[in-house]
Amino acid sequence: MSSVGKLAAAALGFRETHTSEQILDALEGCFEFLQPTHFLVTGVPMPGRPVEPLVLRRRWGGRWPEEAISSDDAVFRDGISLRRPITVSDFTETVVTGSAACRSMIADGVANMIWVPVNAFQPYQAMVLIGHKDASELDPLVLAAFECVCTEAFRQLLALKVISTSRPGDLSGRERRVVGMSAGGKTAADIADALAISQRTVHAHLQNASDKLRARNKTQTVVEALRYGQIAL
Repeated sequence: MSSVGKLAAAALGFRETHTSEQILDALEGCFEFLQPTHFLVTGVPMPGRPVEPLVLRRRWGGRWPEEAISSDDAVFRDGISLRRPITVSDFTETVVTGSAACRSMIADGVANMIWVPVNAFQPYQAMVLIGHKDASELDPLVLAAFECVCTEAFRQLLALKVISTSRPGDLSGRERRVVGMSAGGKTAADIADALAISQRTVHAHLQNASDKLRARNKTQTVVEALRYGQIAL
């Protein structure tokens, strides 16, 4: 059976797993043929929040860098903008030079990484990182299969209630509604009328959302709310 066929079978097999340990073992096994040196399965934290409570599995070749404990690490901050898995074979790229996690791979002599975003369960966001030494180019179909197995693993974790779709720092339901309407071009007066609240309350919700997203203005609040899966257009 081809690598893609094996990965497709593994994706279906997650439905037969019943514990988080089984799921994560099976997911890690999907990447065994790469002989990974670094493996991380984690939810992506909201701005200013720690990563640690969201980490599901971490097998790191060397010491996990203390600098990579928050959402400020570039691998988490930039990873939420990915829509498909990518391979990184040049750690001089700007996207990873700002990441302590990636710098620690370099220190361990690893030059290749597979970066798999999991975006199917918003507002929850997650990713899988695999550091390995095999420099051969991966078939795009294999990358697509990696996305499939990671998504199915998280689907089963959610089904078993091992993880929740909510994260510390998420916007409240009302904050999402107000920011979403603002993103759609509604004024504070329009939003106030539609939700039967005062304009002052509208502005308070927008300010609370800005604070949570560490945004400087309304436009950045909308952009960050979209990036972190808090609203959708």
